[in-house]
Amino acid sequence: MSGHGLVLRNICKKFGSTNVIRNLSLNVIPGEFLTLLGPSGCGKSTLLRIIAGLELQDEGSIAIGGREVDGLRPKLRDVAMVFQSYALYPHMSVAKNLAIPLLMRRLCAWQRIPVFGALLPGTASRKSEIIEEVARVAKSIGISHLLDRKPRQLSGGQRQRVAVGRAMVRHPAVFLMDEPLSNLDAKLRVQMRAEIKELHQRLGVTFIYVTHDQVEAMTLSDRVAVMLDGELVQVAPPQEIYANPHDRRVAEFVGSPKINMIDVNVCGGRLAEIGGQVLPSELTIGQGTLTVGIRPEAFHLASSGEPNSISAAVRLVEHMGSDLFLHLDLTGVPDPIIARLPAASGHIAPGNRLHLRIRTEQLLLFSENGQRLKQQASVTPLREYAR
Repeated sequence: MSGHGLVLRNICKKFGSTNVIRNLSLNVIPGEFLTLLGPSGCGKSTLLRIIAGLELQDEGSIAIGGREVDGLRPKLRDVAMVFQSYALYPHMSVAKNLAIPLLMRRLCAWQRIPVFGALLPGTASRKSEIIEEVARVAKSIGISHLLDRKPRQLSGGQRQRVAVGRAMVRHPAVFLMDEPLSNLDAKLRVQMRAEIKELHQRLGVTFIYVTHDQVEAMTLSDRVAVMLDGELVQVAPPQEIYANPHDRRVAEFVGSPKINMIDVNVCGGRLAEIGGQVLPSELTIGQGTLTVGIRPEAFHLASSGEPNSISAAVRLVEHMGSDLFLHLDLTGVPDPIIARLPAASGHIAPGNRLHLRIRTEQLLLFSENGQRLKQQASVTPLREYAR
């Protein structure tokens, strides 16, 4: 892909005595779609505003396309930002909203003066070029029929398209998007996600997208950068973030339904037990307590009396179309766990007792300080311990 990359080195930002961003470094590949994912207040929008030049970092440096941009005003950084609130001019038509960035860039202050500016040399030809560019962008995002309308006459999705179009006309080196879909209803969010993904593939330009919605991050991104408490905790492709989290906080934040976290005792550094099922581990750590992370889809139905199966009482059933989300009470586990089973698993109702097995190759082990224990990558099959 084409485009300009972005390099952040040791970015720090404080508001008063509060550390909002702590020593953050990140290398965004040219043409990449990178999502900053994290809960509200983790510093992701502040970081985006620092990249755009709307906020100044206290420490660190920023380079776009190999050019240092520290201290440059926003308009000189060759970035375009799409805000959560759309930030459209309410008194202007859609066409004028789209044209504003081009008018400010291509016409001098004298040429922008009404009536008088039109008399200056070159004004007419440049305005004609701007009109053509606006028409071309409007057609590409399907809003040609809206050019004469004002923002108040548009739906939320149409306003979002106008905001994206206004960024597109500038042909920026980097697109910055700050939770652009959060004001849309669920159906429209799905549609706009697809449109943003197609736009990125068509333009081949670097996108940096901020969201707290893990579905947006997982479906849109080439890589996801998980931010928690002002720090980058993990940067990786979406599937790796989900299947191979480096930190307990990442595992708990990514995934729906949420991952089950169960504290288990390690006996002799080799075996642990959950609800009567022996769990294998290649760890040699002596006695102690670990946290086992079990994704809901790691459970599957077993027959009564099947070796190494566990028995659980059904507390609640959520019907999700193709899947069932089962809230289960498990012996020795204080909080309910959630299992995700195919809807074809049969009739399951609250009060039923099920027999389940756990796909042990999908288990995630975490130490007491929340760090992933990498030794779990190699797992001995359960039957080896059942002999």
